[in-house]
Amino acid sequence: MRTLTNADNKMFDYKTISKLENEFGPSFYVLNVDKLRENYKKIEVAFKSRYENFIIGYSYKTNYLPFLCKELSKLGAYSEVVSRLEYDLAIKIGEDPKRIIFNGPLKSQDDINIALENESIINIDSIYEIDFVKEYALNNQNKQIKIGIRLNFDISQNGVSQLQEGYEVSRFGICVENGNLQYSLNKLRDLKNIKVIGLHGHFSTRNRDVESFRKITQKICDIAKGNSLHSIEYIDIGGGIYGELPKSFAKRVPTFDDYAEAICHIMNTEFDSFEKKPTLILEPGIAMVANAFIFIAKVIETKTIRDKNFVLVDGSVHNIKPTMHKHNLPMRIIRQNEDVKANQLFNIVGYTCMEKDYLAHEISAELPHKNDYIIFENVGAYTIVFNPPFIKERPSIIAADQNKFFVVRKKETIRQFFNEEIYCF
Repeated sequence: MRTLTNADNKMFDYKTISKLENEFGPSFYVLNVDKLRENYKKIEVAFKSRYENFIIGYSYKTNYLPFLCKELSKLGAYSEVVSRLEYDLAIKIGEDPKRIIFNGPLKSQDDINIALENESIINIDSIYEIDFVKEYALNNQNKQIKIGIRLNFDISQNGVSQLQEGYEVSRFGICVENGNLQYSLNKLRDLKNIKVIGLHGHFSTRNRDVESFRKITQKICDIAKGNSLHSIEYIDIGGGIYGELPKSFAKRVPTFDDYAEAICHIMNTEFDSFEKKPTLILEPGIAMVANAFIFIAKVIETKTIRDKNFVLVDGSVHNIKPTMHKHNLPMRIIRQNEDVKANQLFNIVGYTCMEKDYLAHEISAELPHKNDYIIFENVGAYTIVFNPPFIKERPSIIAADQNKFFVVRKKETIRQFFNEEIYCF
């Protein structure tokens, strides 16, 4: 149980939200553009102040809202994509193909060809992709083909797995320990117009701790030197760093400076003698966007069943935490009537027909009333991309920039929900 307190936020008082509801509906997301820019600058400064040759590749899969992707591109972020869908989106919003980092475990021959033709940064994830690269190279023998390789190696600490969900072995990348990396390098070196210029080492760690990133960075540098990759152009350590957590989480996590100090120290040490140090690439997602979004949902009804209070809102757990974890996000109630009464325990539930559609459990506060609003914070990561069109159409997304509001995704309609180019009636 956690106690909920009302925070003063002039941008989202009752009158303002009511006006927004009239235009965008009873539930909607808000992107704080200033916070997004602030996150980018903080990450950039932390790393670039320690290692000048540094770029950020924003992880599209975390939240590929076109407006957001364009805004980060304006700030200097490259586009890190893991599918042709995301690659095509980057092209559609005007990204320079040479500033696209194409990762992902499933690439077709056509995907490989397009990325190589456009001279995008591409990291192969499996040995089968090598045959696609070689075929392209054979058909374009006057062209220098540059590629990177995603590595798979042990990152356990004292025999304990550091991977997400405690998996012992990551399923991604080309294995170093069993000889597959050496086999892959040999295959690629068969053709003189193919050059391996980058190594990629993204691992989804459960604790996002600094030590894991230190180990990943050191191992990639060792592999680069051990395989005589003297002309290496980039070291890509992937993403997965913590962003700034709300104080209510009461959890001390590494700062951007903590990560940067550990990673950049290794890069500076290992490549000190190089005439040109390789570029360091970081691919943040959650750290960039989680705290830049809120979700506002109107209270539709409050009811009591036996001794339990339930607050029904025009929203769903899918809108704020699609993994349906039971941790309560930071939130606040915007009340029509500010008369303070005694606290009660209540649950906040959504519009779907699933029993587990709980947006929050066991909240202690004055019971919300019909037509109040509840603001859920820290909802910018994966909610937009995981949010299915389930039972109810997807809500609007509006951007707040310098206290001005404008729509960046319209509320879905039935014609869009049941797209007649897809569905057969």
